[in-house]
Amino acid sequence: MNDKLNSFLNAQQTYWPEAYEGQLLPLRIALFHAQLAQHSRASEVIIANGLSVVEFDVLATLRRSPQPYALTPSDIQQSMLITSGGLTKILIELENRGLISRTTDESDRRIKPVALTEKGLPLLDKTMYALNTVIKDWVNSSLSSAEVNQLATLLAKLCN
Repeated sequence: MNDKLNSFLNAQQTYWPEAYEGQLLPLRIALFHAQLAQHSRASEVIIANGLSVVEFDVLATLRRSPQPYALTPSDIQQSMLITSGGLTKILIELENRGLISRTTDESDRRIKPVALTEKGLPLLDKTMYALNTVIKDWVNSSLSSAEVNQLATLLAKLCN
């Protein structure tokens, strides 16, 4: 464990021992700091590619759908933690930038599917490639391939 985490844990054990759980606290703190480090790296890459984190999330949500990479706003909202008003604001911005298109469903004119555009798809692919490279380099600087697989397997168990 690094010096920062050790310092935190030592202070917790010394000054707040009744809240120190010897096995769980180091795990919780390590997970928290790993998430912060990952989020910081990811945000830098996403912003460097001209997107906000939420805009990237909307585009990535569309990209995970079948071609033509289109979903209704309700479908997008269900896969994200965002209000409908917040999503509308993001969709308007992405549409104004030409990264998505919104059309009207002919069978139900109340539905306006959102789709990635020919301009949005390459930007998303470029951003995702850069993001994967940065995170892969960061993880591989500390963990072996076997450790990465083991960690992923163990963390997946916590997601049940």
